Amino acid sequence: MSQPAFLAAIQKITAGGLALEELLAAAGGLEPDQARQLYQVWISFNKTHPLLFIAHFNCSTLLQQVGDEAGGEAELRAALELKADFAPAAINLGSSLERQGKAGEAVAQWRGALDLMSAVSADSINYKITLLKQISRVLSDSHQLAAAEVALTQCLELAPDARDVAEQYVAARLSQCKWPMTPEGGKFSRRNLVSRLHPLSVCAYTDDPLLQLAASDKYVRTMVPIEDRTTRFDRRAAPIETNRRLRIGYVSSDLRHHAVGYLMVNFFEEHDRNDFEVFAYYTGIKSEDPIQARIKASCDHWRDIRNITDDEAAAKIAEDGIDILIDVNGHTRDARIGVFARRPAPIQVNWLGYPGTMGSSFHHYIVADDFTIPDYAENWYSEKVVRLPCYQPNDRKRIVDETVPARADFGLPDNAFVFCCFNASHKFTRFTFERWMEILRGTENSVLWLLDYSPETNQRLREQAEARGVAGDRLVFAPKLPNPRHLARYPLADLFLDTVPYGAHTTASDALWMGVPVLTWSGRCFASRVCGSLLTSAGLPDLVCETPEDFVSRAIHLSGAAGKGELQEIKARLAANRDACTLFDVAKLSRSMEELYRQMRSDYIAGNLPRPNLANLDSYFDIGVAQDHEAREMAALTDYEGFYRAQLARRHYHHPMPADGRLWTGEEEADAKPVKRTRPKAA
Repeated sequence: MSQPAFLAAIQKITAGGLALEELLAAAGGLEPDQARQLYQVWISFNKTHPLLFIAHFNCSTLLQQVGDEAGGEAELRAALELKADFAPAAINLGSSLERQGKAGEAVAQWRGALDLMSAVSADSINYKITLLKQISRVLSDSHQLAAAEVALTQCLELAPDARDVAEQYVAARLSQCKWPMTPEGGKFSRRNLVSRLHPLSVCAYTDDPLLQLAASDKYVRTMVPIEDRTTRFDRRAAPIETNRRLRIGYVSSDLRHHAVGYLMVNFFEEHDRNDFEVFAYYTGIKSEDPIQARIKASCDHWRDIRNITDDEAAAKIAEDGIDILIDVNGHTRDARIGVFARRPAPIQVNWLGYPGTMGSSFHHYIVADDFTIPDYAENWYSEKVVRLPCYQPNDRKRIVDETVPARADFGLPDNAFVFCCFNASHKFTRFTFERWMEILRGTENSVLWLLDYSPETNQRLREQAEARGVAGDRLVFAPKLPNPRHLARYPLADLFLDTVPYGAHTTASDALWMGVPVLTWSGRCFASRVCGSLLTSAGLPDLVCETPEDFVSRAIHLSGAAGKGELQEIKARLAANRDACTLFDVAKLSRSMEELYRQMRSDYIAGNLPRPNLANLDSYFDIGVAQDHEAREMAALTDYEGFYRAQLARRHYHHPMPADGRLWTGEEEADAKPVKRTRPKAA
């Protein structure tokens, strides 16, 4: 709208002749600042209009667009004074308060809006779902998981098919150690919940790599439908020049004070900047911590893409001429999968941030090692597997607090054997906990040292211990500390016990760096094999168990009198190998990674870029979802691929499937045909 038209609209308002409908139409054609002025003038001349609240609401949106949070909040409050049950204003006011750091006031605002909602309509139901989602998200972020679960349960009852709600609901139960994690509810079934799990939750839920692959594929297709994958940034056919430095881009939300940031910082410092031009694309929360400062200093270019769209981010990456783009998030929080879907780099790689396959058509490689993905397991991944000596980098410059703590400082008995596990609580399954309790029952005078999660979760775990014949006070909870002090207390433990199927990753590296042996049982999926990879790379393959029974018996042995000498020998070996072993050889990892990059470039130039295999994944998904993974531990299944082949054969009998180059050849016969049913004879 031109300036004369704007002035004409103003004149019509002052003359009392601009209806609300005309105001909405006129404002829609203006720049935000002119539209805001138009609304404010209209409001001043229409104080008694019955729909004045709509004008206040629209004005608030315009003010927030230009960064006037206080002005936007005032307009929202004005709208709610006129119409207290106007849910859109209540939702936005809560969001405004949250952005101002007033999370408690935001939740109170949303709860007040819920209390005012009584009429049943499609709009009111949708508003109620939105309010419940907002409440649950803020409560989850502030670790009030029990209250978040209540809100999510109400949300599921209204929208049982909502994928994001099911994701958050199960994640909340996982973190609270509520077993089963996928209970049968009034309006939502276990199968319905499992079919909507986030891929990261699937990693913690079950050791079923084929289900993880299929779940990732479904998630990708949901989050970035083919229709939304723009092609104007697509550089899959772009030439990669060989007469300049290879341009490598790392996309991550975790290049900061975060587990991934701690792992990667030394890798960036070792990166060869003569042959490689290093770009970092940051997508996470605002942060200015020492880890991020070190990473920034180690890159040629730092790009903040937090607040721009996927299209804009893809355009920036394409403009930078990136040759190989590394996804260091995968399916984790604040990931930018939509950027990768636009293919802004000719080669795209999945590494480190997510312990599993992406299940996408636009990730060509996954970086692993011989242990995390053995040769026989490559069919469980959509990407081509390439390998490092050990896939996980580490920071040899970890800062450890110089103060040497005592056991008494953390409520640990001086004369007891201390098992520990500092993994996050969402990695605990019923099966893992039962093995821990079996170990405690078989070990006299021992305790299990865990992180302090929340009073409710701590109490729940103690009650679970009591139910399994172990005194609750044998579980000791360690308060959260700054990382240097946390590292310093590790040596107070005697042996770290791993979790399955999502094992210790950064926590295992920290334990080994501080001289604490880690005992693991490696399953099939990537997340369950990382710890075994780290132990093998640290020269301690004898701490990798083959079965759950071995895990329990080995822990009991090492904690007893008969194993005391062996445990001391393991600790001595760990200390002697620390500075020379593969696990902590960051320079070796960096050179190996750079060689992989060169090989990827050669493959690309030769026309051998891998094509991800996504065939028949709907069938694999249906098979995996149908299993009750909390009744039977998939990791303990002896013939895993045989199980899937039998299920595929049954499906093929009823609905023929083409060969997929994975497990299904298309030639197998169903091993179970329909049973002929006969009617019972009449009495």
